[in-house]
This record gives sequence, structure tokens and C-alpha cells, in this order.
Amino acid sequence: MFDQAIYEHKTISTNGIKLHVVIAGPEDGKPLFLLHGFPEFWGCWYHQIPYFAAQGYRVIVPDQRGYNLSDKPPKAKDYHIDILADDIAGLADALGYETFYLVGHDWGAAVSWWMAHRYLKRIIKMGILNVPYPSLLAKAFRSSFKQLLRSWYMFFFQIPRIPEWLLSMRNYKAMLRMMKNSGLPDTFNDEYLNALREAWSQTGALRGMINWYRAMFRAGVRGGEGGGKLRITVPTLILWGEQDIALEKHLAEASAAICDEAQVIFFPDATHWIQHDKPNEVNEHLANFFAET
Repeated sequence: MFDQAIYEHKTISTNGIKLHVVIAGPEDGKPLFLLHGFPEFWGCWYHQIPYFAAQGYRVIVPDQRGYNLSDKPPKAKDYHIDILADDIAGLADALGYETFYLVGHDWGAAVSWWMAHRYLKRIIKMGILNVPYPSLLAKAFRSSFKQLLRSWYMFFFQIPRIPEWLLSMRNYKAMLRMMKNSGLPDTFNDEYLNALREAWSQTGALRGMINWYRAMFRAGVRGGEGGGKLRITVPTLILWGEQDIALEKHLAEASAAICDEAQVIFFPDATHWIQHDKPNEVNEHLANFFAET
């Protein structure tokens, strides 16, 4: 699964912290950043890294702050979405890339959306997997009781310390059960689940991971509209598994509606973990989208 022969592991300073980063592909390849979400780590892209490296991309895959082998600031305020976007911009600076391709899943998709607002001139094209533009999710909480119920865990995460304690009990049994129950029967294999458990076991990881949600609720997400009409000008491909138990399908369409140039492809038989469920299709759609002129 994790073919170490193609991976280069680095620790790179950015935005006042150090990120563990996995890099693959030719040094002169077009830069492609892959951003994971909760509760995964760089390894969630194990289907995508070798594929895009073989396609000639320079694939850059960080453990985002708070996760696995990257730094884990203890305070919730250190996970504001502006800071999370600045981490990736700083990582690109450290590696010498002014512009790049970007793909994000879950929270990684939220960061990608935010970068398309905050660093729009730096992103060539962007792939989004199963997360809407952040402020649209916040609006859905207010307008859809169904979405509010689906997102119950975000509210649970606002309780201090108790979520970390409960989730770590019995060697992370509840977290592993959540992963299995939210996917298809063959979404995750034992090797990947064991790698997840090792990532969660890193000192401060659970607190860091959950702090992303705490920062979102405490700071709020307004989307940068600033009194004007929000538009995303970066060409965007949205891939969405319809069996997502946490997020409603209409959020993909609402996100596309704020983009100047967007495509949406739905996968009726895929879950929230779309890059695991449909790796070949996800890879091909992204590769074709990036190759279009």
C-alpha cells in the first residue's frame, strides 16, 4: 500500500510550524498538492500518489497541522482556516512553487476552497472531493434541520477534552467503527486502518485534529464575501459520493454555483471516502481535468 520506494519524506517549515510532507514524482514535474481531511493523514492518497507521479506530476502530500507527524499547536485559535490556508501557501513557497494544482478531500477540500478565495492567482486548477465551500455549510446548518443532524459530531467536538478521551478509548475502537460504518464494506482494508490508528496515536494528534472543528465554531466562517457576491474564479472539478452520511448532495451543486468555471460529477455508489471507493475513476477524472487547456 505505502510503496516507500517512490516516497520522499521531508520536514518543511512553513507559517511558524513544521509539516511532515511526502513527495513523489519527477523533480521537474508540475506541482500537485493533495490535502487530506479528518480523521486521515497523508496516507489517504495512497491510490493517487503513484498514479500522478507516473503521470509526471511532482506530488506533494503534507500531514496538515495537528495531524500525524506534523506539528500540533495546542490552542484552537491556531487552527483558524486562514492559518490553515497560509500553511499550504507557505509550503509551496518553501518548495519554490509560485503556482500549482490542488486537490482536497474533507477538511483538505475546505482548505482548498479557502485558498481559491485567498490565493486564487496561485492555483492553476482545483479538485474538490465531498466538501462544500465552508460558508455554504455554515448556512446549511441554519436552513436544514437534516444537515444539522448529520453534522452532530461537529457540535460534540466543541466539548473540551471529553471527545479526545472517548475517541482514544479501547485503542481507538470508536473511531475505527466510525470509519467502517461510514464507508462501503471494502472501503478500508486492515493495513490502512492500522496506519490510521498509528497516526491518531501520535502525541497531541487527537486534540490537534479536533481543534480544526473548535476553531471553525469559535471564529465562524463567513466566506470572505465582504458585502459583495462571492465568486470562485479558479477552474474547479467537484467529485461527490452520494452515499455521504454527513453531507447532503445539494451542497455540491450550491458550491458549483458560486464558481465561474466548475464541473460536478456525482458517484451514486460512493461514500464520503470517494478516493478510496472509486480510486481509478477519481484519478482519471482529475487527470483529464488537469490536462484540459
